[in-house]
Amino acid sequence: MKMPRERRTYCPTCKKHTVHEVLKVKKRKASELKAGQRQFRRILKGYGSFPRALPSGSKPTKKANLILRCKTCKKAHSMEGFRIKTLEIEEA
Repeated sequence: MKMPRERRTYCPTCKKHTVHEVLKVKKRKASELKAGQRQFRRILKGYGSFPRALPSGSKPTKKANLILRCKTCKKAHSMEGFRIKTLEIEEA
């Protein structure tokens, strides 16, 4: 799906419709100190292969995570996610 780089939508900070910049959320590196990651490393230690199998019937698409940044007040808010295979943000 192609999406424009800018869109006019409601800004909760300005309390009116303004032009927003559309940004894709990037996944950051998982923290090694989190409980789930520590448990995963503990299971992985001394093990020959990957400890978990992918769940059967896993979904073919992921939800798109988008952030809208207001051009006037520069505040950002997230948009409701929707399922999509590929997302392409077009240059204006």
